[in-house]
Amino acid sequence: MKNIATNRITQNLDYNGVKSKSFLMRSYLLNVVETTTLLGLVAGSLTTISFIPQVMKTWKYKETKDISLLMYIIFFTGVLLWFLYGFIIKNTPIIVANGLSLILVFIVLILKIRYG
Repeated sequence: MKNIATNRITQNLDYNGVKSKSFLMRSYLLNVVETTTLLGLVAGSLTTISFIPQVMKTWKYKETKDISLLMYIIFFTGVLLWFLYGFIIKNTPIIVANGLSLILVFIVLILKIRYG
């Protein structure tokens, strides 16, 4: 009798041998979006969005004298490597965040080269 009760607890079964609703809901939510993936997507979104004001200001005013070309070249290279790393390990948050960041950083780099 003790083994039956232990099995029900460890398998999240009710007394009829059916999976409990809360266990099924938790399993469903964890399968839909893992917490770490969600955290990565939020973090990546915030860091990517942070470039939008720079792109907009540079585009609007066509002024880039205060932007460091070397910094953006190094940063672009680093983001490109993170993007490739994301593909190698098949990590969606890394791929998405760095893919979008690459586009934004590339735009600033082109504007910097164009408007000096």
